[in-house]
Parts: sequence; C-alpha cells; structure tokens
Amino acid sequence: MDGTETGWGRPAEPAPRWRALLDRARHGSRAAEEHSDAEGTEAEARRQGPPSPRPSGRPFNPLDPRQSEQARGGHEQRQPPVPERRPVNPLDRRPGRASLGERLGQSEPLGPPPEPRQPEPRQPDSRPLNPLAESRRQSRIGEGFQPRPAAGEEPHSFFNPARNAVPPSIGRVSPDPAPPISRGAASVVSASVLPPPALAPRLPATTAPAPTSPAPARIEWRQARPEQEDRAVATLRRKLGKPRVMAFANPKGGVHKTTATVLAAATIGSVRGRGVLAWDDNELRGTLGLRAGSARHARTIRHLVGELLEIENLHGEGLMSHLDDFLRHASDGSYDVLAGEENPRFAQRLDQSTVRRVMDLLRRTHDVICVDTGNNVESVNWQTVMRSADQLVVTTVPREDAAFTADWMLDVLNETGMEDLVSNAVTLISCPSPGKLPLLDDLAKHFATRTRAVAVVPYDPALEVGSSIEYSVLQPETRQAWMRAAAAMIEPFAE
Repeated sequence: MDGTETGWGRPAEPAPRWRALLDRARHGSRAAEEHSDAEGTEAEARRQGPPSPRPSGRPFNPLDPRQSEQARGGHEQRQPPVPERRPVNPLDRRPGRASLGERLGQSEPLGPPPEPRQPEPRQPDSRPLNPLAESRRQSRIGEGFQPRPAAGEEPHSFFNPARNAVPPSIGRVSPDPAPPISRGAASVVSASVLPPPALAPRLPATTAPAPTSPAPARIEWRQARPEQEDRAVATLRRKLGKPRVMAFANPKGGVHKTTATVLAAATIGSVRGRGVLAWDDNELRGTLGLRAGSARHARTIRHLVGELLEIENLHGEGLMSHLDDFLRHASDGSYDVLAGEENPRFAQRLDQSTVRRVMDLLRRTHDVICVDTGNNVESVNWQTVMRSADQLVVTTVPREDAAFTADWMLDVLNETGMEDLVSNAVTLISCPSPGKLPLLDDLAKHFATRTRAVAVVPYDPALEVGSSIEYSVLQPETRQAWMRAAAAMIEPFAE
C-alpha cells in the first residue's frame, strides 16, 4: 500500500486537506458568532462612548484565515482590538444582543415567555340535584343560617378588619345558579315525583344580631314615694324627748273629731310601731271605742278609774300587763284604745284630779296620746285636757258653721291664757265629699293666719259609712295626706 488508497481499495484523500476542512467548519460558526458579538459591542460602544483599549489574550491560530492575512500583512495596517468574549446570557433582551433562538442556531427568534397560568374559576358542581337536600338548605337559610361563601370570597371575620368589614345580612339570600344536569342524572331527575323546591322569599335586610346579656333578675315594680312623704316618715320616727299629748277639739259635732283622732293614732303608730294610744274623753257617749280597735272586752275608762289607785302603784311589766286589761288594740296592733263610758252620769266623776291622774298613768306607758275631747268647753274635763296638751289640733270641715265654731273656740282659749297652745295649733280640714269644695281655699287661708299649720285630707269612701276605721283600706292618696298631717303635728317636738 502506497498511502493513496485505503485498505478496502478506495482512494484516500490527503490528510492535510480533510483536516483543513474540519478546522474550517469548526471555526466558521465561532467566527460568525464573534462577528455578531463585535457588531453588538460596536453599537454599544457608540452609545456609551469610546471604549478603553484592552489587550487581546487570544492565542494565534494558524488555521484562521483572518489571522493568517494579518500575519502576512505584518504591521502595515493596525487592526482594532478584539473585545473580550463574555458568557452568553440567554435572558438578556437589550438592543444589539442576539436572541436566544439566534444563538441556538434557529432562523426565527423565540417568542415572549409564557404568562403564568391563572387558576381556572371553580365550576359549579355537576353532581345530581337532590331535592330533599336543597329543600333543607333553603329552610335553614330562611331560619337565619349563613350560606357557604362563594368561590374566591373570603369569609367574614370579626377579628380581622382587613376582611369583610360588614358581615352579609342574614336575611339577604341570593339563590345559587342551578347546576347543569349531567346525562347520568337525567333519569333520576325525570323520575322524581317531588316538584323542584321553591326558593325562600327575600327577607328585608337586617343587621347582625348584637350579643345579648344574660336575663336580668326579677324586678318588682314599686311606686316611688314622694319626697314629702319621705320627710314625713323621717319626722315621725324621731325621738320626742318625752311623752306628748295631742288634743283634737271643736265644740261643733260632726266635724270628724273622732275620725281624726283614730287616723292620727293609726298613722303615727304605723311608722313608730308602738307606744301610741287613742283616748275617748267625750263625756257624752263617745263612739271612738266602737270605731277603733277590736272589742275583745267591754271595759272602759270607768273600769280603769275604779282600779286607778292599785294600778298607779305598779311598775314595769306588771304595770303594762295590768293596764292592758283595760285597753283595746287596733287590728294591726299599731295603737291602743281607751274607750269612753256610755253612761252619761259617769261624766260627773271625771273631775280635774282624776283626769290628771289618768293622763300621768298613760304617759308612763305610751309616747303619743291622742285625746278625742267633748263638745262642752266649760266642763272641767275639757279644760283639764287642754291645759295638759302639748299640741292642739283644730278639726273642721269646709262649712261655715263648723269653721265659725272652731274660730270661736280659739278665741276662748286665748281669753283663758292659752295663747301659746293656739299659736302652735294645727288646723285639720277634712273633706266630707269628693270634688272641689267652694270654701276650702278660703278657710285654709283664714286658719293659716291663726294657727301654725293647715293640713287638708281628701275624701275617702271607706270613711263615709261611719263604721270601723281600718287604716289599711284607705286609698294611697288618703294615707299620704294623713302622713303629712301627722308629721306637721309632731314636728315641733321631733329631736
């Protein structure tokens, strides 16, 4: 073999020729790439200014034709410096740079990068429609339950203000779109006997219910007492310093002396609780014992006077126990009653000494003594009670004859040296009938100039029949008026 043909009989090409072709093909693509890099570098250099010369560090390739020509030309013409080759960034989109497709050998540049994939909206459930479940769902919505939030809607949170600030109204329900019926469910729906459920009616928009507090405790309603009544109660509860005697007087009959005596004792006793007594000192058959207290016995002042000496020598519990045998008690126990004698002949025995002894005995056992006086201002009994009294109460009704008699009695007391008792007296005007009485205001103004105070008590139907007087059956307005009147009587002595 001479080297001109292969071992198989085919002529062989000279070695230098095929090697030169291989080197040319290898370096041809690199030259084109370097040429495009050089053009991009020159465009960028023109935009940024003249670049600073950099020495080329590439080795000399004898197979490169451009380098061969430069080597043959010598230093006849100075070539521009070859820029330094940089790594290719396929994502660099600046002007003058070859695209990624061009660098990879493609004829057309690649398109823009694909956009990020958006999540597809949630399609309604294509499951078969269950009429019973849908009916239960609509009924729950009508009762106030919240439906499930739609896709993409964040549920409301009371603790995160960045979310829905206002919760959706409970009554505002938007019907969901009917899901498409699949082929597999067509036979089920068509064979269903039940009609499609009707949507719940739209309710008016309401706000979310506010949290409620636990049920409060039971509160009983009570009428608030006026301020004047509170002052009157406080006055009646004060200490009086010593036992006090209040005389109810008017020579005219039928002016509510007995009624005033009983109701004054009942009012004061209802506040103080004990130590109050009403005494019928009318020498001409008084009725106080019949209208007040329980008739547990028939003993009167006559029986007490018969054993007065024995009782005066008792003290403490013995005195209280023995005296109680001659007294009657109110139904509620608020006051005691010393009834008068029905026999008119007994009045002769009530002389000045006997009346004073009885008065001193009652002061040992009671704090307030209300005395119902008679009609004879010349009797010793009447005058003795007046001189022993701490408070005079002039009782009258809004009539001219009753007012004239009361005014005359005040003149008699002034003439007998009882000016202090008259000036400190209280005038009590009782209304015998309902409605506005014509003389009421005039009489109140007149007695206000003669006595310390004037009290007016209204008409009450429970007192009209003239039977037993029960303080608890009076109307609230009547009890309040008597409370103020009794406070006016006690006020000068209250400590």
